Amino acid sequence: MERTGLKKVLNKVFQIALPLVLGAAILLWTYHDFDFRRVWSVLDGGMNYGWMAFSLVFGVLGHLFRGWRWNLTLAPLGEYPKVSNSVYAVFVSYAANLVVPRVGEVSRCGILSKYDGVSFSKSLGTVVTERLIDTICVLLITVVTLLLQSRVFAAFFEKTGTNMGFFTGLFTSTNFYITLICLFALGVLAFFLIRNLTVFAKVRGILNDVWAGCLSLRHVKHPWLFAFYTVGIWACYFLQFYVSFYCFDFSASLGWMPGLVMFVVGSIAVAVPTPNGAGPWHFAVITMMMMYGVGKEDAGIFALLVHGIQTFLLILLGVYGLVALPLVNKKQTGK
Repeated sequence: MERTGLKKVLNKVFQIALPLVLGAAILLWTYHDFDFRRVWSVLDGGMNYGWMAFSLVFGVLGHLFRGWRWNLTLAPLGEYPKVSNSVYAVFVSYAANLVVPRVGEVSRCGILSKYDGVSFSKSLGTVVTERLIDTICVLLITVVTLLLQSRVFAAFFEKTGTNMGFFTGLFTSTNFYITLICLFALGVLAFFLIRNLTVFAKVRGILNDVWAGCLSLRHVKHPWLFAFYTVGIWACYFLQFYVSFYCFDFSASLGWMPGLVMFVVGSIAVAVPTPNGAGPWHFAVITMMMMYGVGKEDAGIFALLVHGIQTFLLILLGVYGLVALPLVNKKQTGK
C-alpha cells in the first residue's frame, strides 16, 4: 500500500515537474544571450497598448464561443447547464492548464458537475470530442497555409534574395534536439492521459458515458451554429495573434500570410505539455519571425511580451471565473 501510494505521488510530481522543467529549459536556451533591458524600453513607449488591448478582445471572445459551443454538445445528452457556468468553466480551465497542462479539461467538467449536476463522464466525452475537432481544425489550417504559402515562399525568396542555407540549418544542431525533446514530451503526455483515462474508466465504469459524450456531436440540434462557433473560435485565436503584430514597429508590416504561418506553427507548439506552451511557442515564433526578416532580438521581444500578456489575460479570466461561479449560483446553492 505504501509503495503504491508513493508511486502515485511520484507520478503526480513527474506530470507537474516535467512541463515546468521542459518549458523553463527551452526558455533559458532561447533567451540565454538576450538583452532584457530592451524589453523595458519597448514597454516604456515602444509598444502600442491600444492594439494590444484590441487583440485581447478576440482572446476573450474566443473563450465565449467555446463556452457557448460546449452547451450545444451537452444538450443532446440531456444536460442543460447555465450558459454562464459553461463560459466560466472554460475561463477556469485555461487558467488551470497554466499550473498543470491539460488538467483544465478535467476541472471544467468538475465545475459543471458541481454547479449544474452535469454528468462528469458525459461532459468529459464532449471535451474529448472538442479536442479532436481542435486537432482537425489545426490540421486543416496547416494544409491551407502550406498550399497558400508555397507561391509566397517563392516570391519571398525572389524579392529578398533570402539565403536558402537558413533552412538547411533550421533544424540542425540545438534546434533539432529541441524539436525532438518537444515531440518526446508530447508522447509522454499522451501516454499519461491514455493510461489515466483507462484506469478511471475501469474504476468508475464510465466508459459508456464518455463514449456517449464523444458521439453527442451527431445529435446537435443546431449544426450550423456549432460550425459558426467553431470557425469563430479559431478566427478569434488567429486575430488575437495577428493584431498583436501592430503593437510593434518591427512586425507591423509583416502581413497576414506570415501571421498565418506563425499562428499555425505556434498552435502546434502549444500542444507540447508546458504551461500555455511556454518555451516551445517562443522557440517556434522566434524562428519563423527571423525567417521573415525580423531580427532575433526583436522577435524575442515580440514572443516574450505577447505570450506574457496573453498568459496574464488567462490568469485574470480564471480568477474572474472562480469568483463569479459561486456568486452566479448563490441562489441555486442556497448559500
